[in-house]
Amino acid sequence: MSIYTQLDTWIDTHSDAEVRFLQALVRQPTDTPPGDNAPHAELAARLLGEMGLTAEAHPVPAAQVQEAGMQSVTNLIVRRRYGAGGPTIALNAHGDVVPPGEGWTHDPYGGEIVDGKLYGRAAAVSKSDFATYAFALRALEAVAAPRAGSVELHLTYDEELGGELGPGWLLAQGLTRPDAVIAAGFSYQVVTAHNGCLQLEVAVHGKAAHAAIPTSGVDALRAAVAVLAALYAEAEALHAVRSAVAGIEHPTLVVGRIDGGTNTNVVPGKVVLRLDRRLIPEEDPAAVEAALRALIEHSAAACPGVRVDIRRLLLALPLRPLPGRAPLVDALKRHASVVFGTPVEEAASPLYTDARLYGAHGIPAVLYGAGPRTVLESNAKRADEHVVLEDLRRATKVVARVLSDLLPQ
Repeated sequence: MSIYTQLDTWIDTHSDAEVRFLQALVRQPTDTPPGDNAPHAELAARLLGEMGLTAEAHPVPAAQVQEAGMQSVTNLIVRRRYGAGGPTIALNAHGDVVPPGEGWTHDPYGGEIVDGKLYGRAAAVSKSDFATYAFALRALEAVAAPRAGSVELHLTYDEELGGELGPGWLLAQGLTRPDAVIAAGFSYQVVTAHNGCLQLEVAVHGKAAHAAIPTSGVDALRAAVAVLAALYAEAEALHAVRSAVAGIEHPTLVVGRIDGGTNTNVVPGKVVLRLDRRLIPEEDPAAVEAALRALIEHSAAACPGVRVDIRRLLLALPLRPLPGRAPLVDALKRHASVVFGTPVEEAASPLYTDARLYGAHGIPAVLYGAGPRTVLESNAKRADEHVVLEDLRRATKVVARVLSDLLPQ
């Protein structure tokens, strides 16, 4: 049998074990907030150890974690060295998730299997790729252990808040420096570029007053409405800014949260807005932020007595295709197209991911893993998130095949 057939057969034989591994990970909550992720890392390390994969635990200092708004972060690295020479290929997936929210018809922490789909928060994004990558690595070593190079599993816990305490922290600490990275993604496309993200908090300060004498106050909500009008006009104008990267259309701007006021009979003294501005790969993040701040300040200035404070919550840079990605991209496209029986091409995504942090260090990174054609199909970050188990099994085969191609046999 060819090496590919042997890898596929091993993965088929161990498919039930892979599913049980994923179920165990889904059943341990990792919601952010509150962001208490160390217990999940301990579970993952134990499960990996039972399969012969020793995981190094790298806890992020508590002060940094608390400053970021979480309770605990322990990142894991599994290092498998096969011999001198050859590349180091890292496989990165994140275990932290947003809370389940409402509307579920399946237990978000149950790992329930119905009609070939495994349901649960992070079943698709991206605990599924803990399983994809771990079992691809196991298949590689069981069938055809390379004679050189190495594979690393990077299992991290800060994607929902930007990744700086996940892959960003591992890289900054000098704990790893791979030659190329496969990061959590979906099975039907090989993503080599994605949008960036700027998130701002805008606090509009007025002066509270009794509703019976509103002129004695300064209405922060009225000023916030002016700011909102300017932001929504900007959101419409962004449709005219087009990206040349296939799969990415234009920048977007969304106001995702509004808080303010103290009671029905009180003129609001403070209103806080939180906004999300997605950056296409061609944009200069510094210029975008400066223009957005100027727009907010100008619109608020039309309201006498109002003060505006603007605070950056997040700046995630876009992922741009890097030189040196071709061998990884070509192998993923070739094997995914064969295993899935449909053309799988290079693409871009409007999302932002931890992969950008590797790209910022000059490390070619692509997104590929278990999942459908789109985020919407998996209900990722929505009720009844799930992964199709056939996609999980086939994506594992693709990654195992690619590793066998890239590492000397």
